[in-house]
Amino acid sequence: MIKKLIKSIREYKLATFLTPFFVALEVILEVAVPYYMAKLIDEGIYKASMPDIVRIGIILIIFTILSLAFGSLSGMFAAKAGSGFAKNLRKDLYYKVQNFSFTNIDKFSTSSIVTRLTTDVTNVQNSFQMIIRGAVRSPFMLIFSLFMAIKINKKMSIIFFLLIPVVGIILFVISRLAMPIFNEVFRKYDDLNNIVEENTSGMRVVKSFCLEDEEENKFKQKSDQIFKLFSKAERILAFNSPTMQLAMYTSMILISWIGARIIVLSNMTELTTGELSSLITYAIQILFSIMMLTMISVTITISIASGKRICEVLDEQPTIKNNDNPINEVKNGEIEFKDVAFSYIGKKDKEVLKNINIKINSGETIGIIGGTGVGKSSLVNLIPRLYDVTEGELLVAGENVKNYDIKTLRDAVSCVLQKNVLFSGTIKENLRWGNENATDEELYEACRLAQADGFINEFPDKYDTYIEQGGTNVSGGQKQRLCIARALVKKPKILILDDSTSAVDTKTDKLIRDAFNNKIPDTTKIIIAQRISSVEDCDKIIVMGQGKIDAIGTHDYLLKNNKVYKEVYESQTKGGNADE
Repeated sequence: MIKKLIKSIREYKLATFLTPFFVALEVILEVAVPYYMAKLIDEGIYKASMPDIVRIGIILIIFTILSLAFGSLSGMFAAKAGSGFAKNLRKDLYYKVQNFSFTNIDKFSTSSIVTRLTTDVTNVQNSFQMIIRGAVRSPFMLIFSLFMAIKINKKMSIIFFLLIPVVGIILFVISRLAMPIFNEVFRKYDDLNNIVEENTSGMRVVKSFCLEDEEENKFKQKSDQIFKLFSKAERILAFNSPTMQLAMYTSMILISWIGARIIVLSNMTELTTGELSSLITYAIQILFSIMMLTMISVTITISIASGKRICEVLDEQPTIKNNDNPINEVKNGEIEFKDVAFSYIGKKDKEVLKNINIKINSGETIGIIGGTGVGKSSLVNLIPRLYDVTEGELLVAGENVKNYDIKTLRDAVSCVLQKNVLFSGTIKENLRWGNENATDEELYEACRLAQADGFINEFPDKYDTYIEQGGTNVSGGQKQRLCIARALVKKPKILILDDSTSAVDTKTDKLIRDAFNNKIPDTTKIIIAQRISSVEDCDKIIVMGQGKIDAIGTHDYLLKNNKVYKEVYESQTKGGNADE
């Protein structure tokens, strides 16, 4: 895990190295200050020697200024290294997710990916900064302070050797009790982010059903769970402070009492007043170093859980990738399914498609109808390799789709899926998702084919109209037509419309299909629809049921020979009278 994470340091290696270097220099000077303070008291103030006071005072001022400078430099480089590391880590995660297939994305929920990109990366960043700074400072401070304490008086240093193990064990036990609680918090964060995501994306549905109170309660419950977990962990960690206070005051009392006796009994031959004051300072430095090491241990443990979650994404291998010598050209829009079966989880008893055999000639218009959940969308998702077939073979232009370069294949296949998504930006910017180099005239032509130019030209800013995130400022039918236009801008060999005209009226639907037949006759068009009227003019219509092909034929043929198709047709053309 650590090897994988540190790869994200990259160009910030120098800042990562300089941070502990300056921390070490800062610690050396901080430890030297009490030593020279003792000299100031013993050689300058006690002996009333002004030259010594001035000399040692200048040394202390220089040490203090240098310590401040080194501390500032270490803080600056730590911030640069930590922020840069987090930036690269988020970038690596985001780029990794971009290469995921739908199977990979299904494995991680959207809310979980968001948590890993935000909260988990922040935890790892904090831990990284603490390691390159605090994890260097605390051990150095502990070792150097102990060394100076022993150098001043070996007998007095025994106090530290007695207190350090006791304090260390208590603080370690406290941190170990808190760690599992912090680990649980991250799972709750996933749930909380999921609620926020669902609520914001489905705000219109929530309001239309007047379910604001229920959504608020769901959020409050998860938020309260996180609050209770954090409170529980903090109650445990709260024992750190009294433990430290007890150890600190105990050490001060012992040092003061024993030190005073030594000073009096030895007439300041074994221990001086200045040395006693420096021992008290070293005691504080030692105990705070122990506490800091414990807190670092807690932070690192928390970040380990986050690091594992990040590495789960980084280690995930895309289920769909190019072979060694991919084909970089799709010659035409011919499609053939040969004994194709498909399962989302790879198990034969959970197949959503079975024994699919279809031959679609280039330029044909194919309609697909069937009930909900029979596998219509699953079937067309296999063509651009959003998923891979479980069994059988899928050919495009006579070649197995697995032999094509993924980008080449997907550039040749335009999909307008059930969930139409527009991004924040102008209409032109959204359309150019299909082809970033498309000219304005190409955009206008695509919109004319999709019957979108009419309403676009009614906007005050026309094609420069700003689309809000998710397309909330356009209607469902307008959104669908913009998505169709975006797909046409790619000038694909294969165009797939997955129930993507359901929100437009039948007249506009007919105009879109007529435009396709007249303007892009060489493009293979696959139309999934619930309305018979949307597919009745197709060259072939595929009727699907329970993951299998129930029938294939023209509209007239299926009316005569397929019971399911006939029932759907009659329910849509005569259903109103029957109900009445």
